[in-house]
Amino acid sequence: MTMAHEETLEVVERTGVVAIIRLKDASLVRGLVDALLEGGVRALEITMTVPGAIDLIREIVPSLPAGLSLGAGTVLDGATASRVLDAGAAFIVTPILQHDVIEVCRDRRVPVMPGCFTPTEIFEAAAAGADIVKVFPATSLGPGYLKDVHGPLPHLKLMPTGGVSLENAAAWIRGGAVAVGIGSALLGPAALAARNFASIRDAAATLIADVARAKEGRS
Repeated sequence: MTMAHEETLEVVERTGVVAIIRLKDASLVRGLVDALLEGGVRALEITMTVPGAIDLIREIVPSLPAGLSLGAGTVLDGATASRVLDAGAAFIVTPILQHDVIEVCRDRRVPVMPGCFTPTEIFEAAAAGADIVKVFPATSLGPGYLKDVHGPLPHLKLMPTGGVSLENAAAWIRGGAVAVGIGSALLGPAALAARNFASIRDAAATLIADVARAKEGRS
């Protein structure tokens, strides 16, 4: 592992939150990044469904302060993985188990978090080199699922995404997640429509504090 690889994973695991930016209006991204940063978020994911996502990553990365990692999400193939890494993405997240994406990330020594649902997929992803396995969609699951998976596979690092909210994020951490992936529940459609970035900043600060308490073993 390179130092950058280790530092990125340390940021994700220490703060326990990956904020997912999935928008149709790319003009909101800069304001969102700033609001989330002010709220204490240190790992952000811009999905490939955002218009001009790769160019946005290329534009934003040079202006980020030290200690913040900007990654790319919804990466579906190795070619796209290479393009986002060339643009400066610090990590890659996928919604599915796609081996060529993992291979690209391993070759480039960049953290990768593939999406999996079943224990077999989760184990296969870890065996292939995933740094953290994104449990997706977690909407129909619960924190008890992570405990069940960790029973026979305690070494796996899991990050539930989909169904994670401001109210249940801490429960997922207490259930064994190293981090949670959270998008619309944090960004808030109404706040986005009103460009109320202060509200999003405050929600992020509350989330970060709740997750920190859960990691410390406090309710």
